[in-house]
Amino acid sequence: QVQVVESGGGLVQAGGSLRLSCTGSGLIFDDYAVGWFRQAPGKEREGVSCITWSGDSTDYTDSVKGRFTISRDNAKSTVYLQMNSMKPEDTAMYYCASSSYYSGNYCLAKMRDFDYWGQGTQVTVSS
Repeated sequence: QVQVVESGGGLVQAGGSLRLSCTGSGLIFDDYAVGWFRQAPGKEREGVSCITWSGDSTDYTDSVKGRFTISRDNAKSTVYLQMNSMKPEDTAMYYCASSSYYSGNYCLAKMRDFDYWGQGTQVTVSS
């Protein structure tokens, strides 16, 4: 059974930092691209970032460029999202998902291309 589990969410003040983790089991995690997505109350889910299976290529939505960094440790079957200089508008439920679609050297954080999803971890940024 494939499972993708997020952790690391919480409450942080504006300007602060959090690191989210995404761990995969039941699949060869390092064969898959992994993406982070978020959904704020009353808004559609949006792509935040993704990283290829090798970690050589990443993608970020414009609103987080320069503030968020995605990385992975395949030995631990874990992908991280380091979030710095956080803003109240970063408040959302954050989801991790794996993708068998991106087998090459690029990825795009588009929901339709991701297969297995976690249950999410809540991130709240206070002003």
